[in-house]
Amino acid sequence: MNALNPIPFAAEGPQPLVRDIAPGATYPVTALGPLRAAVEAVQGMTLAPVAIPAQSALAVASLAVQGFADVETLGGDRPTSLYALTIAQSGERKSSCDAPMMAALRTFEREQAADGRDELERWKIRHAVWKAEYDRILTDARKGKGERTPLAEFELEKLGPEPAAPPSTERVVTEPTFEGLTRLFYQGQPTLGIFSDEGGQFLGGHAMSSDNRQKSLAALNDLWQGNPIRRTRQGEGSYTLFGRRLAVHLMVQPGVARAFMADPMAGDTGFLPRFLICEPASTIGTRLHSLARLDDGSVDAFASRLRSILETPLPMDPDTRALTPRQLPLSRDARALLVAFSDTIETAQGAGGDLAHVSGYGSKAAEQAARIAGVLTLWHDLHSSAVTASDMANGIALAQFYLSEAVRLADAATVSAEIEKAEALRRWLLTVWTHPDVMTRDVMQLGPNVLRESPKARAALTLLEKHGWLIPLEPGTVVRGAARREAWLIVGAGHVV
Repeated sequence: MNALNPIPFAAEGPQPLVRDIAPGATYPVTALGPLRAAVEAVQGMTLAPVAIPAQSALAVASLAVQGFADVETLGGDRPTSLYALTIAQSGERKSSCDAPMMAALRTFEREQAADGRDELERWKIRHAVWKAEYDRILTDARKGKGERTPLAEFELEKLGPEPAAPPSTERVVTEPTFEGLTRLFYQGQPTLGIFSDEGGQFLGGHAMSSDNRQKSLAALNDLWQGNPIRRTRQGEGSYTLFGRRLAVHLMVQPGVARAFMADPMAGDTGFLPRFLICEPASTIGTRLHSLARLDDGSVDAFASRLRSILETPLPMDPDTRALTPRQLPLSRDARALLVAFSDTIETAQGAGGDLAHVSGYGSKAAEQAARIAGVLTLWHDLHSSAVTASDMANGIALAQFYLSEAVRLADAATVSAEIEKAEALRRWLLTVWTHPDVMTRDVMQLGPNVLRESPKARAALTLLEKHGWLIPLEPGTVVRGAARREAWLIVGAGHVV
């Protein structure tokens, strides 16, 4: 929503304080390549906006392949990790779109958890035997005092290190704190996802509280870049985790998204530009069961491919569990396409350019294109030798769409506090206030709570006057039985015709 420039009252009537968000571009579903059939199948079953299952498919595919290869970009090798933010109101069938894409992953997690419980029981036995022997060696050393120390050292060396507990089998979490996510990377899998169809719980949770937000944003930025996780905490020691990867998909309602996107910290830290953001037009009211299309075959094929990738052993160091992904290079033609796209975006970011006000998103568009192309390539074949021109063209088409969404939504998130307060006052005047006129003291005493102070009330009244919702009365005009120095006549809702 874009705040309009203040204008005088015009003959055509009052002007809106807030303009509706312009409709977005059509989602380039053909650019999804090997993911397209499943996305169209889920859309056909749910009749939700196609962008919703598309976001789910891209995020799930990224989670599946990100541990195997880093893709070549114009700035060096980068993870094939994707961060996605899907904005849709309640009832838009976000969960119904996400569930089929996540089904094979959920089943795999359950099976791994069951196997993990068995492994945990075996570890407990091994650990108990080790601990008993360890304690015996120390007890014998204490009994013999100093002369048994060399023998104790020999026995401890022969006993070996404490058996490590089996790693956690979890692949997906919903609303972790930074500490919880770090601990899971330390104790569990080196490739994880933060996925939530109620993403507001994460954005409004402990990790994003005022005390933790900067730390959490910095950590998530580092993971997107593929940087190591450095953990330093008094009492817990220090350690560094290399070779970890994170994919993210948060589904949120518009109000939550607006508030988060308007937060300067989220933009200034470069966190938001790392996301593939979209807010598709609603299909509520058109989702007739008679129009639904069933295509279980495409969904099953997606699940089968996902299962196959999840069952493929990850390339990692067996001791540190650090991933050792290979490089996925660009073919010559793919690189040429990416260079042309990058140069076009760079030019548009210059002074007066179409992307000058969203340079954070623009500067990452080429890398996003390469990452998406890498995900599509690996989903088709984990052993692909290079990103083809076809996959890069698809990655660019999708990156262009997400960049256009970022441009479209950026203004919606920057509506000033003054405009929001004036809009609250306008709604109150037209729906609650019963008099045809209003004074500053009316607003301070009875108006919206955010306007109970004189400067705020006067600022909101002035904005409404400039936009034609209020007409100033001549000083001395009698209002409710007394001459008033300042008052306004209300336009709209039967107050002024």
